[in-house]
Amino acid sequence: MYTHEHELDSIYKEYILDLYRNPKNKKKIDSPTHVSTKRNASCGDELTVYLVIVDGIITEVGFDGIGCAISQASASLLTEHIKGMSYEDVRKITEEEMLKLLGIEIGLTRTKCALLAYHSCMNALNSN
Repeated sequence: MYTHEHELDSIYKEYILDLYRNPKNKKKIDSPTHVSTKRNASCGDELTVYLVIVDGIITEVGFDGIGCAISQASASLLTEHIKGMSYEDVRKITEEEMLKLLGIEIGLTRTKCALLAYHSCMNALNSN
């Protein structure tokens, strides 16, 4: 049976695949003020998040690494979301908010993939 929810789910899945193919902010930053690499041992995904924080504001952000469509899309969405935000506001982002950025239901087995960039980002913020 075709439903409106099915149509939205399909659109969001296509959006995730598009972010995987054409990620935003997938770049190494030469002189980050904060950096962290996290690895998902269960699947092998690995992401490094680079941040430049000036006067408490994230002025530049990037990520690099390998992984599935969900981990790459979530890194793209997170980096877009936090650009220009204050250090303190980014620290307040929850796992639940990160999952909402994806716009689709994430199964239990894919949650670690969806949160890999989030955990790398939070670790980078805590590193200094």
